[in-house]
Amino acid sequence: MMKQNIMMALIVASMSLSASAQNNGNQPKTVAQNSYQDHFTRSLHDVMQDVSQRWGVRFKYNVDTIGKQLPYADFRIKPYSLEETLTNICKYFDFNWWKQNGNVYKIKPYEYPRRHTEEGEQMLAYLKTLYQNREQFETRKDSVRKEVRRILGIDRYMDSLVHKKPILGKVRRYDGYTVQNICIETLPGEHVFGSIYTPAKKGKHPLIICPDGHFGGGRYRADEQQRLGTLARMGAICVDFDLYGWGQSEAEYGKNSHQTDRAHVIQALNAEVLLDYMWNHRKDVDKTRIGANGGSGGGTHTVLLTVLDDRITAAAPTVNLASHFDGGCPCESGKPIQLAGHGTCNAELMAFFAPKPLLVVSDGGDWTASVPTLEYPYLQYIYNMYGAKEQVTNVHLPQERHDYGVNKRQANYDFFIRVFGLDCSKLDESKVKVEKPEVLQSVIR
Repeated sequence: MMKQNIMMALIVASMSLSASAQNNGNQPKTVAQNSYQDHFTRSLHDVMQDVSQRWGVRFKYNVDTIGKQLPYADFRIKPYSLEETLTNICKYFDFNWWKQNGNVYKIKPYEYPRRHTEEGEQMLAYLKTLYQNREQFETRKDSVRKEVRRILGIDRYMDSLVHKKPILGKVRRYDGYTVQNICIETLPGEHVFGSIYTPAKKGKHPLIICPDGHFGGGRYRADEQQRLGTLARMGAICVDFDLYGWGQSEAEYGKNSHQTDRAHVIQALNAEVLLDYMWNHRKDVDKTRIGANGGSGGGTHTVLLTVLDDRITAAAPTVNLASHFDGGCPCESGKPIQLAGHGTCNAELMAFFAPKPLLVVSDGGDWTASVPTLEYPYLQYIYNMYGAKEQVTNVHLPQERHDYGVNKRQANYDFFIRVFGLDCSKLDESKVKVEKPEVLQSVIR
């Protein structure tokens, strides 16, 4: 018996030496197996290193991964899909992944208004099961629009308006158009600040309400003035206004006010107040031609304005519309209006505008890259229910990024020339005077 035990010990020792010799060579070390008892837990850092090596990708982190442990770690790794693997890992920590350029992926905190393109595709497919004809779509539209209004809570604010006369600045005259500042007290002690761009030519003109986006400089930047001044030279009255907590509004509400859900409501309210003023008090407004046009966050509010107000007859949301993105700022998604109707998205909200003329401008460098293959076909499907498929158009700029550059502005010009009969011979941005910010600001008396 003793001889057998000695022989067994020699055999085990020999095997151990052999394994050690192999590990001193080029063979990988054997990693100790985790166990059922510890829920197959591994360090998140180690798991992500393994994933990086397996698929040959790099990760950037906007989250803290130090000390985090992942249970059932190896079971979350799917050898057939990197992205399913990342989803399985990230959801445990309420993270999300986003593909960047090339082989780089960014790991970020979960964002409720931002989803993957595939989720937008699934949402639109689901929505299409809710209506197979125009009548069913109209029923859905009426219900969701009412619920959006309720969730936004705008009627409570509208009922509290003070209805004071606006403060109008001196009319400044330029080549083919004028600019006049406007300030309206909306709620007690609160104001909306904006500017009115008007054609120099007398007569009835279409009106375009222009919510602003988050581009640097706000409504005072050059491309905003160029766009509105050019549209005015061609024959449209245009009105823009400060974002809540930006520009003059920042002095009134404070810098941090923009990062609140109140911004979502007040910006919509301000658009309505300005539209009401122009509608009721400007005799040069043609009430049959009312437009909405803005980019980025201004595009979000262009969509929202069409949901809230039936007076809008043509709309051009620019570098904004997507089924998988609600808007990354509280001024766009602070109120959960996308929960209306048991779930909706900006593409469906925009589809409620059918069959009126609609232009969607998109590019290849932001979330609107999916528009030509996803949101635009969906909009065509809805417009086709009304026999008006030709009334919705998409200008896609695949080589461009998120801005309000000249090609985006040109798409806006072409659209409003067509639907509002503007004078294309006046299309010359070089004729627009770019004013200093202080000139565009109102003086409260």
